[in-house]
Amino acid sequence: MDAALAHAAPATGAARLTEAELDRMAGEIGIPPCPAILSRFSDEISRPEPDVRALAGLIGTDLALSGSLLKLVNSPFYGLRSKATNVHQALTIIGLRSAANLVSGLILRQAFPASSGPLMQHFWDRTSALTGLAAAASRRFRGLDADQAYTYALFRDCGIALMINKFPDYAPTFSKMEYAAGSEVTADEDMRYRFNHAQVGYALARGWLLPDPFCQAILHHHDMERIARGHRDTEEVDARLVAFGALLDQVHRLRSGRGLSPDWSAGEAFVLKTLDLSPEDIVALVEEPGEQEGA
Repeated sequence: MDAALAHAAPATGAARLTEAELDRMAGEIGIPPCPAILSRFSDEISRPEPDVRALAGLIGTDLALSGSLLKLVNSPFYGLRSKATNVHQALTIIGLRSAANLVSGLILRQAFPASSGPLMQHFWDRTSALTGLAAAASRRFRGLDADQAYTYALFRDCGIALMINKFPDYAPTFSKMEYAAGSEVTADEDMRYRFNHAQVGYALARGWLLPDPFCQAILHHHDMERIARGHRDTEEVDARLVAFGALLDQVHRLRSGRGLSPDWSAGEAFVLKTLDLSPEDIVALVEEPGEQEGA
């Protein structure tokens, strides 16, 4: 396991984990190893002249993946005047770094299909609503990469999918997320399972070679007060992603008539300041017509 995992300070309801404990967690939870295609993307992105055609051929061997990628690239999220007709064209249009993010999310969906059970279906229904909202809202914020924001909406709670997949008794904890603050949920997970969904999601994202500030934003997405105070453990966190994720939660809940997010009272000031928003801006987002997810 990446040594960086051992030095992360998981503040979400657990003490600091050692490398051995994180290895145990990865083994017990069954975290999927980094898919070969993501390793190839990482290698190519770091080269002076990436081989786009070779990567397109690699994606093309998976008909479901290539079809999903084309569907997303041709969706309103990118607003292309001319639609991409093949994978090579899609990669050329959006760039390899954006493509790597999108492919990561598409593979995540394949790894934990909604058809695996009603709880997983519920998880993906909620995640799809958040990614649809992210696609519509992310471009409004300066300094927030829209592709990365969309991918974060997919991955932020990926640890929940892993917990659902692993633990048959996870339904009560999943239900608790509707009304309990994130710190309370992760504390409950720590007690029941010895690790929580924020840690598990962080481990998956790191293992799948996503950028460290992105992964830290998954680990600390329930730690908005600590991030706002500049706590040392959260220095590497992409704070804008954490704020954006909390905003998506709140807007989605208000649109569906479910009131305030359990984390909103503690995180509202952080979200407003980090994204340079006013309460009136949030009301405007809530009142805008919803958009469907592009994938």
